[in-house]
Amino acid sequence: MLARMPARAFPSPLALLLCAALAGCSQPPPFAQLAGLIVAPQLNELSGMAASRVDPDTFWVLNDGGSTPTLYAIGKHGGLEATVQVDGVTNTDWEDLDGFDLAGRHYLLIADTGDNGGLRRTLQLHIVEEPRVVADGHVRPAWSIVFRWPDGPRDCEAVAVDAARGQILLISKRRRPPELFVLPLRPATSGLQVARSVGHLAGIPEPDAASLEDNPRLARMRHQVTAANLSPDGRSMAVLTYSDLLVYRRKRQEPWEQALLKAPMAFQLPWLPQAEALAWAADGRGLYVTGEHSPAPLLVLNP
Repeated sequence: MLARMPARAFPSPLALLLCAALAGCSQPPPFAQLAGLIVAPQLNELSGMAASRVDPDTFWVLNDGGSTPTLYAIGKHGGLEATVQVDGVTNTDWEDLDGFDLAGRHYLLIADTGDNGGLRRTLQLHIVEEPRVVADGHVRPAWSIVFRWPDGPRDCEAVAVDAARGQILLISKRRRPPELFVLPLRPATSGLQVARSVGHLAGIPEPDAASLEDNPRLARMRHQVTAANLSPDGRSMAVLTYSDLLVYRRKRQEPWEQALLKAPMAFQLPWLPQAEALAWAADGRGLYVTGEHSPAPLLVLNP
C-alpha cells in the first residue's frame, strides 16, 4: 500500500475497451498487450496476484490492507469467477500473493507484510491450500509464519516462494538498493522467526535529475519494488516497480542472492495506475500485471 500518488487522468472503461479492440485489429505491441479490464466492485485495491495451479486460465488476487481477508479468482480477461474467505486471519496489510507446489499439493502464500509507517513489530505469512475447484467458499491456513526483521521495521510488498529450495524470498520496498531476505518455507519451530538478510538487488532504476527537480517525492517512489514472482521453471524472477519490470535470470543451482546481484533485463511499463500485482502465466508464457485503482487494466507482458 502506498500513500496515494498524485492523481493522473484515468481513461474511461470505454476508452480502454476501444484500445483493446484496436489492438486486436493490428499487430500487437512486442512487449505489452491489454488482456482485459478488472471492473468488479469488490476488487478495488488489488495488491497481489498468483497463477492458479488448478485452472491455467485463472488467477488469484487479493486486496490491500483494511479489506476483508478474502481471495478472489479472476479469468485472463479480468472477470470475477469466485470469492473465497480466509477464515481465522485478518488483513492487516496484505501486499503480495504467490502460488507454489509442495509434496504434491497446490498452495497460495498470503503476505501480510505491508508497513507504511514502520510500526509493526511482527508480520505474518499465511499459507492456504488452493481450492480444488474455482468456486465460492472458505479456506483456513494450512500453516502460518510469524516473523520479524533482524534490525527494525521496514515495508515489504514483494514476496516470492522458491519451493525447490524451501525458501520464502522477501524484498524491501523503500530502502535503496532494495534488500533481499529469506525465511524457511516450513520452519523447524512454530515460534517467532527472524528473516535473514542475504543481500540486495542490483539494477533498480534511479530517478533522473529532471524528475527529481520536478517532483522529488514522486520521482523516488516510482522505482520502489511492489511485487515479485518466480517463473514456473524457477529460472527467472520478475520484479515489479511502479514504473518498471525487471527480469533476473539465474543459472541452474545458483542461489538467488547471487543472481539478483547481476544486471536484470529492464523494461519500462506502459501506463498503468499504481502497478502492484504481477504473476507469470501458469505455462510461463507472459507476465500478467495490474494496478490498485478500479477499474484496473490487466496487462500481459512479454519480456
